[in-house]
Amino acid sequence: MSKIISWLDIPAKSDFSIYNIPFGVFKSAKRSPRMATRLGNYIIDLQKLFEHDYLNGIGLSLSDYHVFRQETLNDFISLGKNKIRNIRNRIIELFNKDNYELQGVFHHNRDIILDIKEVELLKPFNPSDYTDFYSSIEHASNVGKMFRDKENPLLPNWKHLPVGYHGRVSSIVGSGIGIHRPKGQIFDVNTGKPVFSASKKLDFELEMAFVTTGKTKLGDSVAISKAEDYILGMVLFNDLSARDIQQWEYVPLGPFLGKNFASVMSNWLVLLDALEPFRVDSPKQEPNVLPYLQFSGKGNYDIRLEVYIKTAKSKESLICDSNTKYLYWNIFQQLAHQTVNGCNLNNAGLYASGTISGPDESSFGSMLELSWNGTKAIKISAGERYFLEDGDIVIMKAYAENATYRVGFGDCIVKILPAK
Repeated sequence: MSKIISWLDIPAKSDFSIYNIPFGVFKSAKRSPRMATRLGNYIIDLQKLFEHDYLNGIGLSLSDYHVFRQETLNDFISLGKNKIRNIRNRIIELFNKDNYELQGVFHHNRDIILDIKEVELLKPFNPSDYTDFYSSIEHASNVGKMFRDKENPLLPNWKHLPVGYHGRVSSIVGSGIGIHRPKGQIFDVNTGKPVFSASKKLDFELEMAFVTTGKTKLGDSVAISKAEDYILGMVLFNDLSARDIQQWEYVPLGPFLGKNFASVMSNWLVLLDALEPFRVDSPKQEPNVLPYLQFSGKGNYDIRLEVYIKTAKSKESLICDSNTKYLYWNIFQQLAHQTVNGCNLNNAGLYASGTISGPDESSFGSMLELSWNGTKAIKISAGERYFLEDGDIVIMKAYAENATYRVGFGDCIVKILPAK
């Protein structure tokens, strides 16, 4: 395939090359919340693109117009993979330097193309459902070594199924928000009794999350060979965790207040179509998994993941450099397992990977691992950290790249505020 070059000026290392075309929501002083895509440092107003008839002839009807005027992507996601693929391909075509349909129409340019500095990006969609998996063998092994058995860190079921639990959707927020430090019961080792306190071990979890399109009926399962038909794309995801609250509460039913106070998603939904060139083989699974989980082909994605911490007075410090390719359980196995018992799917379901850690200490995807539960200092420009402190700003980045271009997710940012 010949290289595609846009007639817009896009920086070489931009997350938002013409090969990406992610989808999100914005508003501005003069425009109500609505759908957009992004090219370099430009926002493309998709409502205006539709109104000026640049999305004709790709299978959209007049009744589809409303999806571009919404303040979330939920209705857009329900269009399905084929229509959304056609929209993405049409946008690539329109902004190709050899195409003059829009390029030469300056009054339309001014209406459709905005500078990123002129807009406010919003939470892209409201998840209909939320499942958090536990798909990284390195992360699960590290946690098992810390809290269970150094010699046998994984529970007997871990290599046989993608462990997961159901979460809430009410406190999943968009990038850039401030989150107050959570409060709850914490076990006091000195007295042997629980106390009510603000969390002293507030942590991030570096995750990716896939988004579903299409519905299934209650009682039906999605075969692993069909799982990709229901996965539209991915977002970068920070599943904040209060480790001390979690450690006291999680037996026997798992995390509750230690997790449900907030999770943060990136502003842009990146389609699997854009990530297709970056597919790689999953790690070898031993022992062999049951037939319904057996996947043929490249199941993982080579997406580089980075975590930085800064404060209002200090610069960013890189503390984690990981990759989605390390996941033991891929997204197709996760979805097949989610539905094998007859659990039905909804549009805009959100399915997080669990913390993504790699084999080296520098690739550990949480402060719990990086500080080994508070026993090792993490060096940042503002000093040392064991867990997150008030005023800390966590910045996550995710991108796939080759010699020609980059496909990225933008930053996923959260600021830690004092407990109320």
